[in-house]
Amino acid sequence: MKFIVSSSYLLKELQVLGGVINSSNTLPILDNFLFELNNSKLTVSASDLETTMSATLKVDSDTEGNVAIPARLLLDTLKTFPEQPLTFVVEDNNTVEISSNHGKYAVAYANGEEFPKAVALENPSATTIMGDVLATAISKTIFAAGNDDLRPVMSGVFFQFSTDHLTFVSTDAHKLVKYTRKDVSATQMAEFIMPKKPLNLLKGILAGRDEDVVIEYNDSNAKFIFDNVELVCRLIDGKYPNYEAVIPKDNPNKLTIDRTQFLNSVRRVSIFSNKTTHQIRLKIAGAELNISAEDIDYSNKAEERLTCDYQGDDMQIGFNSRFLTEMLNNLSSENILLEMSLPNRAGILTPNDGLDEGEHVTMLVMPVMLNN
Repeated sequence: MKFIVSSSYLLKELQVLGGVINSSNTLPILDNFLFELNNSKLTVSASDLETTMSATLKVDSDTEGNVAIPARLLLDTLKTFPEQPLTFVVEDNNTVEISSNHGKYAVAYANGEEFPKAVALENPSATTIMGDVLATAISKTIFAAGNDDLRPVMSGVFFQFSTDHLTFVSTDAHKLVKYTRKDVSATQMAEFIMPKKPLNLLKGILAGRDEDVVIEYNDSNAKFIFDNVELVCRLIDGKYPNYEAVIPKDNPNKLTIDRTQFLNSVRRVSIFSNKTTHQIRLKIAGAELNISAEDIDYSNKAEERLTCDYQGDDMQIGFNSRFLTEMLNNLSSENILLEMSLPNRAGILTPNDGLDEGEHVTMLVMPVMLNN
């Protein structure tokens, strides 16, 4: 088995695949990249058993075969080369010899047959979505997904496909994000829960790319196909909570405010808040919003006043400043609308502008009890 490939082309593809590999694996074979050569087509794969990602590269070869090459060693070596052709030759003494313009390097390889095979999806349904749209949907929702191992369904992003729109939802019971695209649809209804790790990989690769991504899915796995890459992952098993029931429908108190100004105020004031509760207080009366925080243990307190556009009854409501900051950071609009009903009911954040045609974002944040 022998092939010639450009060093920077190979490095670029392997760095993407390297994101799949865990720092500590139960199976030693998973510390490797699987190289499968079929004449001028080289398929490289990486896996952590839950997620398998493979990329197809064009190389100069007329041989066939497969080997598993240590990932960390190969990546560290490739990073040091300037752009040049590299020749890989599988030798009889169980090593792969890599030849560059300046030298030769021998790497011990493992048997490619031991590498776990990616799951083949039986009779999958399929939906096509533009890469950048998918990347935006992931980045707008993934930050709100939970980390609780006891509630695995909340540790992923809920994909809900229908014939007239796509919806992506995430929640950790304190905050919730619902992101809808009315300009994209599926051929049939479907819903499944995607784990975070493959979503973070996709977000990194697809941001800003306008090629189509084909999503195939069945009850237990999903597969994302684009360009020269395929990613297969196991879905999170279980039923997603009824998120619509949590979103309060009647919110008479409406606050419109400049997002950046609000975010900066919340950030500053929260420095003075209690380090365990991160509680800040919003007091709204007329056209004035008063943001305050206090840490009684250390006698620290802060207060800021902002002008806003407010319709509704005077009210005081408490929020965890970290949740509020995360949400405001994830919106890109100039102005935001905060809708509330009562101090013990969730507040709803929506952007007033800056959205594409057919794009809708609803963010929900649970209040914290104020100790008056």
